[in-house]
Amino acid sequence: MRLDDLDPSNNVRDLGSGGGGGFGGGGGNILFALLPMLLGSRLGCGTIALIGIGAAIFMTVGGGGALLSGGGTTTGSGGQQVAQQKACDTPEELQACRVMTSTEQTWTKLFAADGQRYPAPVLNFYEGGVQSGCGQATSAAGPFYCPADRGIYLDTAFFRELATRFGAAGDFAQNYVIAHEVGHHIQNVTGTMEQVRARQARMTQVEGNELSVRVELQADCYAGVWAAQNRDRLEAGDVEEGLRAAEAIGDDTLQKQARGTIVPESFTHGTSEQRMKWLKRGLESGSPAACDTFSGAV
Repeated sequence: MRLDDLDPSNNVRDLGSGGGGGFGGGGGNILFALLPMLLGSRLGCGTIALIGIGAAIFMTVGGGGALLSGGGTTTGSGGQQVAQQKACDTPEELQACRVMTSTEQTWTKLFAADGQRYPAPVLNFYEGGVQSGCGQATSAAGPFYCPADRGIYLDTAFFRELATRFGAAGDFAQNYVIAHEVGHHIQNVTGTMEQVRARQARMTQVEGNELSVRVELQADCYAGVWAAQNRDRLEAGDVEEGLRAAEAIGDDTLQKQARGTIVPESFTHGTSEQRMKWLKRGLESGSPAACDTFSGAV
């Protein structure tokens, strides 16, 4: 995907190794406290890392309301510019910073067309572990979005595992991961997360899992919308890279690789087929209105 002409986003920070986000927000060690319940099995850390794409969204919508109350992000232009310069100093980080710029431009335009202002999230790079507004997490959680501080958290080492262990290499596969997390941010600022949290509070775990799948598939669709809005930047093979990544992180594919069997009632992100379907839906439509995963079958 051609993004070389874009300046890196200013809405990024480098938290370093085991860095602390500096946010309040409570939540404690919520990410890992809920992982066994969400996954429905004891999977290895490598599997958790792949399932972790967007995993925080289910944990937060299923948890206390404080995790959905929004929250401040670092906005000081001077300090943030310094953080941006440090954060974008490796090839992987520079690419991610440019992807963020592209998502900011795209969603600002789409929100403006609806008469609204787009509040951009902050992309936080870290190594090993991090303290977010949703609690402490390690790289095993994979990339995640925290609604409490409107932050996307990424250890770029995840991309190497995505490519080498799960066969989903390529720059657009990485772009899709980031755009998916931005999709969760869209859900947060539009109120979808809060609505889902309220519904899940009245549901059984299995019913809540089914609703979580719809949340994740909508984020996939939003990622496709972003790509469609930048179709002129796509290169040969990009769409295929994205679809391979979506297939690699389907619940059924991950569970089968981890233990040889699948447990559909434990799915929280959708099957490989579903994830590819909704990514393609966004790619083909280019419209957020096409991403209603909450009506009918998915």
